[in-house]
Amino acid sequence: MDKDLENLTQLAKEAKQENIKYFKRLKKRTPKRLDLVMQEIHNDEFERTDCLTCANCCKTTSPMFTYKDIERIAKHLKMKVADFTAQYLKIDEDDFHVLKTAPCPFLDENDNSCFIYDVRPKACSEYPHTNRKKFIQLANITVKNTEVCPATYRMIEELKKRLPQ
Repeated sequence: MDKDLENLTQLAKEAKQENIKYFKRLKKRTPKRLDLVMQEIHNDEFERTDCLTCANCCKTTSPMFTYKDIERIAKHLKMKVADFTAQYLKIDEDDFHVLKTAPCPFLDENDNSCFIYDVRPKACSEYPHTNRKKFIQLANITVKNTEVCPATYRMIEELKKRLPQ
């Protein structure tokens, strides 16, 4: 297991209030270069990080499935949309389609690979959403993702060093 993952829950809990305050200050006076700095941090982190060594996101959380995702994955699995939805998905409290179970039923726990990688949901392909334009709009989900993803935790710690508030 990733050494960072073992300590992640505790580290993320300890940093949570600090991170919430940090992003509140950042939202009030968002630096023009925030997206550029975050893109650099993201790229640097993922040069060092192999998600296949962790896959904690796939083991503990569910992405949101758009209708396009559902259609694409059902077609790939040679299933009817209704059958795919009934077998794998539920509607959450925010009215989004999410997986019924964790870990993800498409995760191969032997090597952390994904059975549907080429057609995976958009939310999976964009995770942890740290290289998006208007990154500041994702502050709340990013703080939450520090509890799931060691790379996200490290990126936010690096961001606080590069752009102290």
